[in-house]
Order: sequence, then structure tokens, then C-alpha cells
Amino acid sequence: MSQLTEEIKQTKPFTSYGEEVWVNLSRTAAIAGHAVEQRLRPYGLSPTQYNVLRILRGAGVDGLVQHEVGSRLVAQVPDVPRILSRLENAGLIRRVRGTEDRRVVVATLTNAGMSLVNRLDEPMKQVHLGLFPGMQEKEMERLCELLELARGGKTSRLEE
Repeated sequence: MSQLTEEIKQTKPFTSYGEEVWVNLSRTAAIAGHAVEQRLRPYGLSPTQYNVLRILRGAGVDGLVQHEVGSRLVAQVPDVPRILSRLENAGLIRRVRGTEDRRVVVATLTNAGMSLVNRLDEPMKQVHLGLFPGMQEKEMERLCELLELARGGKTSRLEE
């Protein structure tokens, strides 16, 4: 019996390796996601809101239009405008309508948003360092390559 089947107390075998990989990925993502959620909770942020703040920090002073923010999110969500509204109401971002095309809305970080996302760098680094305690750096690199391959990407390092 695998560690996964023991963890979830499954008595029947998986119907395929594909099913086992999916359950394993889902369980690992849920555990890692919980750790991230716990770290962000005192700051009043969800992982998606934190992701938006990081995206906007990376965009610099020019910011990004709403659909571009949505396309860069780690987890695709349908309610990007609502997420941006909450961050704006919290004073962490500002949104400005374009002067030439009023439909274009550009989001940028406020000073408070930049301060918060910068303040979170070290606590989040510590969370990330603790997520995979049984793995060496080389194993994590290999896992990243395999996950990219699983998503349909080609990784030259795997072909070596």
C-alpha cells in the first residue's frame, strides 16, 4: 500500500496511474495551499489576492490591465474584477481608466500594497522552504520539470 492510500485511508487500488497521480497532486496541492493560506490569514489576504499583489509588483509602475492580471494568475479564477475591487477597497491597489479607451482599466500597487507584498517576502519564503521537507533541491528541480511536462510543456532538461 502506498503512503497516499494510507493517508487517505483508501482500501481499493487506484484504477490507473493517472488517477493516482491526480489524487497525489490534489492532496499535495491542498496541503501546500493550506500552509500558504495560514501564513496569509493574519494579513487578511487570500492566496489569489497575494498572487495579484506579486503580479502587480512585477509589472512595475505601468501596472497591468485587468485581463492581463487574470491571465498571469497561478490559479485561473473567473472573478478577477471582484478580487481587484477588494484589493482597491483595502487600499492596496489603484485602478485608473484609460483616457483614450474608457474600457481599459489599469491596476497598479499603492505604496501600502507595495509595502505589504515586500513585507510578506520573508514569511512566504519560510513557508516555501518548509513545504517539501523530504526533498533535496535537485529533487525539487526534477519535480518542477516533471510537472511542466505533465502540463504539456517540453523541458530540455528532461531530454538530456
